[in-house]
Amino acid sequence: MNIVEKTDEEILELANPMWADLVKYSNEQNYGAFTRNFSSSLIKGANEVEMGKQFARSELTKDLSTEYEYLGIIRRGEHVTVLYKQTSTKKPGEWLGRLVLGYEDDRVKIFGATLF
Repeated sequence: MNIVEKTDEEILELANPMWADLVKYSNEQNYGAFTRNFSSSLIKGANEVEMGKQFARSELTKDLSTEYEYLGIIRRGEHVTVLYKQTSTKKPGEWLGRLVLGYEDDRVKIFGATLF
């Protein structure tokens, strides 16, 4: 199955809980839970030591608001990018959240997750 064939509603049913988990586990600095839905290729690039450094250095990654706003979906190839407006509980302003989803071994996995 190709995730780009799903409706926006079907994609959001998958994406929203994954994004909420990323926010929760980023705030808790819980590497294992944060990466549990990562694809094998993403997990290879997100080693625990480097992620730990990022969690320690970045105030933003520890203080994300659990409130976020869905902005849209971009379909490309075998992946979808779900965009969110994300805020912090301590830092003023708004960030663009990007969640890239696709299939790996017949399961939806995260192929990318960033804040800009």
